[in-house]
Amino acid sequence: MISVEGLKVEFGVKPLFADVSFVINERDRIALVGKNGAGKSTMLKILAGIKTPTAGTVSVPNDCTIGYLPQVMNLQDVTTVREETRKAFADVDKMKAKVDSLQKEMEERTDYESDSYMELVERFTLAHERYLMMGAESREAEMERTLTGLGFLRSDFDRPTSEFSGGWRMRIELAKLLLHHHDVILLDEPTNHLDIESIQWLEQFLAGSSQAVVLVSHDRAFINNVTNRTLEISCSRVIDYRVKYDEYVILRKERREQQLRAYENQQKEIADTKAFIERFRYQATKAVQVQQRIRQLEKIVPIEVDEVDNSALRLKFPPCLRSGDYPVICDEVRKDYGEHNVFHNVTLTIKRGEKVAFVGKNGEGKSTLVKCIMNEIPFEGNLKIGHNIQIGYFAQNQAQLLDESLTVFETIDRVARGEIRLRIKDILGAFMFGGEESDKYVKFLSGGERSRLAMIRLLLEPVNFLILDEPTNHLDMVSKDVLKEAIKAFDGTVIVVSHDREFLDGLVDKVYEFGGGIVREHLGGIYDYLRTKNAQTISEAIQTTPPVPTPTTSPTPPPSPTPSQPSYAERKAEQKKQNKIDKKRKQLEEKIEKLEARKAELDSLLMLPENAANMQMVNEYTDLQTELDKLEEEYFNNI
Repeated sequence: MISVEGLKVEFGVKPLFADVSFVINERDRIALVGKNGAGKSTMLKILAGIKTPTAGTVSVPNDCTIGYLPQVMNLQDVTTVREETRKAFADVDKMKAKVDSLQKEMEERTDYESDSYMELVERFTLAHERYLMMGAESREAEMERTLTGLGFLRSDFDRPTSEFSGGWRMRIELAKLLLHHHDVILLDEPTNHLDIESIQWLEQFLAGSSQAVVLVSHDRAFINNVTNRTLEISCSRVIDYRVKYDEYVILRKERREQQLRAYENQQKEIADTKAFIERFRYQATKAVQVQQRIRQLEKIVPIEVDEVDNSALRLKFPPCLRSGDYPVICDEVRKDYGEHNVFHNVTLTIKRGEKVAFVGKNGEGKSTLVKCIMNEIPFEGNLKIGHNIQIGYFAQNQAQLLDESLTVFETIDRVARGEIRLRIKDILGAFMFGGEESDKYVKFLSGGERSRLAMIRLLLEPVNFLILDEPTNHLDMVSKDVLKEAIKAFDGTVIVVSHDREFLDGLVDKVYEFGGGIVREHLGGIYDYLRTKNAQTISEAIQTTPPVPTPTTSPTPPPSPTPSQPSYAERKAEQKKQNKIDKKRKQLEEKIEKLEARKAELDSLLMLPENAANMQMVNEYTDLQTELDKLEEEYFNNI
């Protein structure tokens, strides 16, 4: 379908990749893998026709269409969700206009027996058949299925796209791409903004599609379930493994061992040749042999091997105090925002040493309960933090608290203790800060890089209770493995809020499902939890559960004698007081909504590398968070 021949891309002295050739066939499901900076996103852009290679060709048939979803893109905010998604049917609309035009011409003509009329009928028939083949009659239903599969509610369809965060708008772009029915679709980190439910739906969609797929993803479970072929970019070349990712990992390990043996043999040969040259350089009787060896040395092509085998790295948390037996006890915890109940009747106990996962659709209260545990927001009910608890908390805003005057290395060097200080370079390399990257100043890092650095710093601090909110969003597979192994070896207690099933697999022994204002406990790992759903989505499981009535904030008091009716003056004063409260509540809600929208916008902008050193944005983000906390405190304390 697509043929790549002799591809070469140069950004500097050393090419990003060279002499690359491969073919993308119909129904291929290809995972494009390689370490960060290897050129995965560049390869997708070349296949999409957005970038031009230094040399080589990409041959695409004339009737083949290619769809591309980048990690970051400019999004439009002038339409509703439904109107923006309908843009995927632009070709269908053109075909409908053509069919309508031909039909109108047929109605106006009366020369039914002429050859030209018969030709017109044939053209109309072909156009109408093509229109029906494009799924025109069912496109509205297909659009609704796709949007709901990606997490949108039907009530969201007519909301302006400007009301949604950057992540949700990326879901709209993904929906448009899937609905267009391209022959080949290129996906760059499509799961970054999806929860478990939406990822499962996308897996099923791609599995049942006839399209060829090339994707870049750090979600191992996703690419294992979707792909059947792996292209690895390594040492400026592309190696084609016609197996899924798990099998590729085994084959790659074997290939690398062969590569290392060949490299060692070559180094021995080079050393022996140099020794011969040095020994006999000035002996006339050996001049011919010396010249031969020099020419042999010049012809040797060095065998390249990755500098660091990060898969062998192990990271341990430093020793910490022993905590109490029950780090967290929740009893009838409830959280409301105005009239909206986030969750109620939350009763749970997390024991020392347990590792638990919080899962559920976005917006169901996972991060909200974490904030309650951290005592960052007010709540109702009883929530007790155990004895000797030292909390290490990772969230996206933690990255903004780093000292920008330090380098990456200095940031970690200041928190590292003991023997771990001797391995700082290895640790930084595992989290994509190897080589010269470790000398970068924090102020020049992108939002994603700052998040990774904040994660490393957290791993080296002496805590006994870890709370990690989406910790894997900016980590590649090797870094995720390092983090996962460190958490598994951690003696303390862990709460992980994540949609990455592969990361959670083997890590957690209890799952708390958030949905419909209720938190349900499931014993066992993440796949035990999913098996109990019998391949049903989280949303379907919540819908089939008998609804639990939302309790009032306090029990209904017993009947009391009917008091005497208040006077007119008292009722008027009470009404005036209530009007004042309602006005104040509305003002605060409007302010909070406005600030949260701006915060979401800044969050997306700060993830872009070009905004890494934009201190104005960083300071505005921090000030917004402070102002939001004040407004929410005022909302709950004074109303």
